[in-house]
Amino acid sequence: MKFPLFDPTVSVMTAAAESESDAHWMRQALAAAHEARARDEVPVGTCIVVGETVLAVAGNRTRTDGDPTAHAEIVALRQAARNAGNYRLAEAVVYSTIEPCVMCAGALIQARVKRLVFGARDERAGAVESRFRVCDTDFLNHRIEVTAGVLEAECREVMQEFFRARRRKMLDAGCGA
Repeated sequence: MKFPLFDPTVSVMTAAAESESDAHWMRQALAAAHEARARDEVPVGTCIVVGETVLAVAGNRTRTDGDPTAHAEIVALRQAARNAGNYRLAEAVVYSTIEPCVMCAGALIQARVKRLVFGARDERAGAVESRFRVCDTDFLNHRIEVTAGVLEAECREVMQEFFRARRRKMLDAGCGA
């Protein structure tokens, strides 16, 4: 009897299950992004899980809290650390609707998260792939596994619609473009 070292059907099934799981958790992050938008915040949402356990779900709160560091990822990391009873989240997977900025990517490194899954790239300020590569640089002592593009179209659309509406509101108020 032969036992193959690599069974491609197992690999495909595992990848499909991971992809389905990623989409499920990203939908939780998207719900948080919509809640943030309802508070007139930039609609970014984050969901942090370990296995099937949700440690935190949060949206941006910078305006709500008057706190420039209250990005969705930071708010969720704080909540997850409290819920886990540890600031190290070594088994955590972080789902963010948008590619994290430098501050948030640095916080993910400090928390030692296992994996980051994000929806849409941030071509202006993304610090994971677009502008910088904070999560896998050789200069830091921790690297994060990264998966990009999960529910990308939905994540991008939430942001684009928010900024389209903001520009329309500014034009209607006579503030120019």
